Amino acid sequence: MSTTNTSGRRKTAVARIYLTAGSGIIIVNGKDYKEYFPTLPLQYIVTQSTEVAGVAGNFDVKVNVQGGGVKGQAEAVRLAIAKALVELDPEAKPALRAKGLVTRDDRMVERKKPGRKKARRRFQFSKR
Repeated sequence: MSTTNTSGRRKTAVARIYLTAGSGIIIVNGKDYKEYFPTLPLQYIVTQSTEVAGVAGNFDVKVNVQGGGVKGQAEAVRLAIAKALVELDPEAKPALRAKGLVTRDDRMVERKKPGRKKARRRFQFSKR
């Protein structure tokens, strides 16, 4: 089997993955995924696609991820893995779609407006 190459995005994080047949090793930016994503919820997010598709431990994944925060990066990796699994086995798509793992979450941070403290937050008003 050759290598399957896909990408996933979430907020400003971009993940590029290379999926090959193997023993379930996930390498993120040169580190083991448990070292790169130290908390259990983030580790679960990264492996969720393989578990839902029922192929946990069957593929090795090499990930290059950049931008955003750790949560956005984990979700970008999850989307990229799901897209690669669908590319390899289209029959896995309904199960992944039911959990919402194939859809890109396109929500982004709203821009800061002039005259405001943040995007919508106003400066404090005082009548003194």
